[in-house]
Amino acid sequence: MAKESHDRTTIDLFDDVPKRGRPRTNPLSRSQQLKVNKRNQILRDRANGLKRIEVKVSQPLLDALNNAALASNISRSQLIESILIKELLSEQEACLALAETDTQE
Repeated sequence: MAKESHDRTTIDLFDDVPKRGRPRTNPLSRSQQLKVNKRNQILRDRANGLKRIEVKVSQPLLDALNNAALASNISRSQLIESILIKELLSEQEACLALAETDTQE
């Protein structure tokens, strides 16, 4: 019988030597905990109707975003979302204004 590293029922099946230090509070390794937590976060976000996007930015821009988010007392993702919404709304208003001028001519 083989022991699986992510199997919670056989975690101590072959463990004979007591380990030093504080006992583990979670039977999973740190990398496996991160995977489980990330999967749960993605499922939670999907349930809330959120979608993931990935953006690569320079360090100065990241620092500016972090500072602006701290100053506004919101998360960085909320700040980026509000900036995108404002930009899209202003662009839509500009398109509507342009369409109105075209119809008037």
